[in-house]
Amino acid sequence: MRLSVMHARLMGARAAALATLAVAAIAVALVHSGCAGRAGGGFQMPPMPVEVADVKSEPVSDRFRAVGTVDADETVKIVNEISAVVRELPFAEGQPVAKGELIARLDDSELGAESARADALRDQARTNHQRVRQLFDQQAASQQELDDTSSALKVAEANAVVARTRFDKAHIRSPLTGVAGRRLVSPGAYLAVGTEITEVASVGILKVGFSAPERYLPQLRRRAIVTITTTAYPGEVFNGDISVVDPILDEVSHTVQMVARVHNRGGKLRPGMSADVTAMLGERPHALTVPDEAVFGEGDQSFVYIVKPDSTVTRQAVVLGTRDSVRAEITQGLKAGERVVRAGYQKLFEGARVMPIPSAAAGAPGAGAAGGGAPGSGAAAAGGAGGAPGAAAKPPASGGKPAPAGAKGSKR
Repeated sequence: MRLSVMHARLMGARAAALATLAVAAIAVALVHSGCAGRAGGGFQMPPMPVEVADVKSEPVSDRFRAVGTVDADETVKIVNEISAVVRELPFAEGQPVAKGELIARLDDSELGAESARADALRDQARTNHQRVRQLFDQQAASQQELDDTSSALKVAEANAVVARTRFDKAHIRSPLTGVAGRRLVSPGAYLAVGTEITEVASVGILKVGFSAPERYLPQLRRRAIVTITTTAYPGEVFNGDISVVDPILDEVSHTVQMVARVHNRGGKLRPGMSADVTAMLGERPHALTVPDEAVFGEGDQSFVYIVKPDSTVTRQAVVLGTRDSVRAEITQGLKAGERVVRAGYQKLFEGARVMPIPSAAAGAPGAGAAGGGAPGSGAAAAGGAGGAPGAAAKPPASGGKPAPAGAKGSKR
């Protein structure tokens, strides 16, 4: 046992000595390589792999975004005009109704009798008037008698119209085509005048109300195109246009109220829903764009790295136009066809030599031309030259050494 312990201590001391010698040998090699580099003109950094993208000329549109509220194009509360008992509610809740369709029938027995009596009196007055006219033509009746029967006929006709109108008010019909709401009364209930029975909303075309800052007034005019998206249907886009621009601005917020009319395709939108409104303000067909992740800022100035033909980079100040999460419009500082560093510029400096990797060759999901990939999608590809995205982030195999940038791993 004692011999084995001593043997183990001896082997540990020998391993420590070998490790010390190895460290010393590496230090000496580094010193010699530094001296050789100075003698040969200085040490040169290997090219740094970066993902690049071309400056493209493509259409860019200016858009205004706001949150609005969906409302029915027309909404009517159905109420009764006479006091009566509800006899029938033939409509189906939440279902479409046509204009003129019966919504409610009130007790009309007494009103029907009054209408029939008024019709009979009208017919009697008409017969009397015709008889007196015949006698007047035969000079057997006076002008006064003819005038009296004529006036009596007009009164009877008016009474018949009043009675028919009251009778019709017991049959409540939809004033428009739309969707009926829920029932607010039940058959058999007595309704006082003005009691709400239900609600009918026209939802074929909907109104979306939203507000916009006053600086957008020159662009947001009637007939301006808008698109609507909702959280309920995130993949659906509904098209419409601005129909109303309020002539009076809010004096507190200095915003203008607007209304857009949108076609409710498939009847999916409902009044009361929230909506994301996007309005088209203008379009430039030949704008210069770069991927959004290629632009970085220092203070209030934006920059990009341009890749020169000799594979060196230079930092270029740019002026941005429209920008979103995918691409950025460049109004000053770049020309179409130039190449910029899309990912991997964090360690670059003026004049640094790089190994350009086109976005399409980087293999990142969605990495492609400007505007085609997700922000930051090319950052993983810049970690390793020619490899798949994220390959450089993987640790080397046990016992192996990581290959230099741009070189293939040596076979064991």
